[in-house]
Amino acid sequence: MTDETAPAKKPKKKRLTRLQLERRRMIMRSLGAGAAVVTASLVGWYPVLNRMFDRLRPPGALVEDKFLAACIKCGQCVQVCPVQAIKLGDSDEGYGLGVPYIDARSQACDFSCDAVQCVLACPTGALSHEIATKEEVTMGVARLARPDRCLAMKGEGFKGVVQGPDFEGMLRYEEIDRWEPIKVADHPYDLELCDLCVRECPIEGAISLVAMSEGDGEHRFVPTITDKCVGCGTCEMMCPTEPAAIVIDTEMSLGETS
Repeated sequence: MTDETAPAKKPKKKRLTRLQLERRRMIMRSLGAGAAVVTASLVGWYPVLNRMFDRLRPPGALVEDKFLAACIKCGQCVQVCPVQAIKLGDSDEGYGLGVPYIDARSQACDFSCDAVQCVLACPTGALSHEIATKEEVTMGVARLARPDRCLAMKGEGFKGVVQGPDFEGMLRYEEIDRWEPIKVADHPYDLELCDLCVRECPIEGAISLVAMSEGDGEHRFVPTITDKCVGCGTCEMMCPTEPAAIVIDTEMSLGETS
């Protein structure tokens, strides 16, 4: 008769003390919080790093990376703009949330303030305090993006109101009121040849109409942008075609192609 070997007893699992359990919970919570912060940071930076939102920045804005670092999203530039051209970024822009930008098609910066009030209002220098006049601004550069839509290139005029009677955009017409901008929809045009991009440009010599041909009896002209263009977007806002024949290339997009 053989002796059966008794099964070995499993060692009892050591129970953690209440203090040890609490320490473990704290470590897990810290790791979870850290992961959440890293994830949120990546989500916040994703739109910025991938430049998903190519924004036209207000006059005097530093190069994009420095601008985002310097801007404290205080909204002072928004408050002083006489035509309410400056908007603040939405939540889908990640860390661009609350950062000022201009949508030129809906409301351009026409320098109705006679200087650069947004620059003076900026408390951090995100809008460079070295800018003193509108001619010193470099927001971007106008470009004839859709020549097939340009009325001047077709030799056509324009009659009516730019962007329709419901358009909310504002512009200062010095011949009407030197100080107060009015709704574009309140100022109808009757032009034999469309020259709105030139006529309403606030920077003298920034854009002109150049004859496409001579001696053929046709009156067709091409809008030509000069190095005086500061990218304010007035030409884009005032272009009567839809979509606009002329657009603004931002400093960011120009940097990518250079």
